Amino acid sequence: QVQLVESGGGLVQPGGSLRLSCVVPGSIFSRHAFMGWYHEALGEDRELVAAFTRGGGTTYAASVQGRFTISKDTSTMTIYLQMNSLKPEDTGVYYCNVQYWGSFYWGRGTQVTVSS
Repeated sequence: QVQLVESGGGLVQPGGSLRLSCVVPGSIFSRHAFMGWYHEALGEDRELVAAFTRGGGTTYAASVQGRFTISKDTSTMTIYLQMNSLKPEDTGVYYCNVQYWGSFYWGRGTQVTVSS
């Protein structure tokens, strides 16, 4: 099965930080693929929060701009999401996503809870 594996979620206080990791199978880890992180709050739609652009840069949802940073390590085929200054509204399940050759690939998600 071609499936992503996310990790790094957990419970953190407001203002804290977490770093999420996503191991991508080599068969779909390509510079031609779309790669990004989605956030899904309870009862809400899955929202793209960070992604690599076609031009090689990055893009972020307004809600996380300046707080989250997406990066990747091509040697280990891993995508990261550094989350700083976390807020309660950041709570939810985070999914790594890869889109390649017309197919969407997801992991099972990792739970992030921001609470005092």
